[in-house]
Amino acid sequence: MSGFTGLRLDNATIARAQQGDSDATAALFRCFAPAVYTLALRLCQCASTADDLTQETFVAVIQGLSDFRSEASLATWIRKIAVSRCLMHLRSAWQRKASSIEAFIDDIRAPDTDEQQINDQQRLERALSALSSQARAVVWLYDVEGYTHREIADLMGKSVSFSKSCLSRAHAELRAVLDGEERCEDSQPKRCSL
Repeated sequence: MSGFTGLRLDNATIARAQQGDSDATAALFRCFAPAVYTLALRLCQCASTADDLTQETFVAVIQGLSDFRSEASLATWIRKIAVSRCLMHLRSAWQRKASSIEAFIDDIRAPDTDEQQINDQQRLERALSALSSQARAVVWLYDVEGYTHREIADLMGKSVSFSKSCLSRAHAELRAVLDGEERCEDSQPKRCSL
């Protein structure tokens, strides 16, 4: 489920932020920054890039806040800006040339939970990391953020059939990686790696 679900800021704080009140702007950042960072980290697979994209998103949010008219929820509006920033980053020429090693350096730590849940989360993180950035973005936007294929197509400048086929291929790749890892764990856990 999306990290934006249930995030709310009262109308008075939003109005003060629109008027440039620094305390209200700080409250807006504290409320939404963790969800923006998580989204950026999932799409880009790099903590430092996620930090940068979070900052860029809030610069755009603060610059555009006076134009926000409550036609959609503030969370939806901020999420749209964050997704747009992440996709622009993934499409950039610099990003296409960047090494994918950074993606494996950033290790996402799970909160204290039972060992099986931690192992499952780590397996899923490794499987998602194995996808191309484009496939990972489609999976995250569709399965977690709840975007429709039409919305994904519009955001990525592609067709609806592109979104559907990309998601289908990504799901197949995820299943293959997860199934292969599971078989490796059952037979030779110390010799198997992705």
